Amino acid sequence: MDQAEPPQPQPSSTPRTSVSSSSSSSIPAPTTTTTPPSSLLEPVNSTKKKNRTRVFRVFRNVFRSFPIITPACRLPSLPGGRLPDSNSRIIAGSRITGTLFGYRKGRVSLSIQENPRNFPTVVVELALQTNVLQKEMNLGMVRIALECEKRDKREKINLLEEPLWTMYCNGKKNGYGVKREATEEDLSVMEILKPVSMGAGVLPGKSDVEGPDGEMTYMRAHFERVVKSKDAETLYMLSPDANDGPELSIFFVRI
Repeated sequence: MDQAEPPQPQPSSTPRTSVSSSSSSSIPAPTTTTTPPSSLLEPVNSTKKKNRTRVFRVFRNVFRSFPIITPACRLPSLPGGRLPDSNSRIIAGSRITGTLFGYRKGRVSLSIQENPRNFPTVVVELALQTNVLQKEMNLGMVRIALECEKRDKREKINLLEEPLWTMYCNGKKNGYGVKREATEEDLSVMEILKPVSMGAGVLPGKSDVEGPDGEMTYMRAHFERVVKSKDAETLYMLSPDANDGPELSIFFVRI
């Protein structure tokens, strides 16, 4: 006798999407964290050019990987801490805010602002570790020279917009300084230091160099910016204690 086949299960008339939709309604939507907008203001005399951003990033990525070298090389163009052609006429002078900051075992960066409320107009990553700069500052006078080659006369670019510099500290060649666009971390530091006009201290932070407990040190001061020509500028740190504070001069030279 033939046995009756068992009844086949009938497809459910309810679509599967109804189950998933009902369960998804009880799951809260994931929240996304957004970086709060910066309250820093655009500088009045901003000279940034967006079409150079990609070039700066290429230089930064290439030369950041270079080791910091310190060959015994004197800088003949800075005898006694003065720029060549010392009789040249000073074209302009202004007071700006300069901040040196970085993780203790990382490279120090220089941020130049019109004032603490503005975005940085220039950020240069120096070929010098932060703890080494601190030691040099404790010893007394520090002179940092950033040199680059002159361009063809048809290429017009402001001195502080040069992407790559050969760096000297107190007459010794250290490596290369690289101009870069301000990163989110740079802007975060400038935001925290917005109420600070002059001073030095430590900021909590995280770094691949020092681990999750890494600390960032900073030194902020007023600098007198002296423009001697289109190929030579100098930043002189102004100490509130006259001659009692550390002496720091930063030279930008195109030779």
